[in-house]
Amino acid sequence: MTFVVVENCIKCKYTDCVEVCPVDCFHEGPNMLVIDPDECIDCTLCEPECPAEAIKSEDDLTDDEQHYLELNAELSLKWPVISEMQDPLEDADNWKDKPEKFSQLER
Repeated sequence: MTFVVVENCIKCKYTDCVEVCPVDCFHEGPNMLVIDPDECIDCTLCEPECPAEAIKSEDDLTDDEQHYLELNAELSLKWPVISEMQDPLEDADNWKDKPEKFSQLER
């Protein structure tokens, strides 16, 4: 089992999760974070830290969210590791609870 960053992270990129992660499994893209499933140790520390509730156990993904498991694996190979907390995107609070943001994902 691994944890997965889902749609709620898009256009927000809060990094509270990175601060508590004991391994370097988070990767940073232009407007989203992803988790490397091969590095994640399933410690559960990141999930409650996310202000956007954008981190889920792969076992808790809905049918509509299943593609995020593959997306996290794919993009973690391309994006650099992030290991320190940073400021969220400037308008993160405006985007935090908006639905259907997948089209806003910048690769």
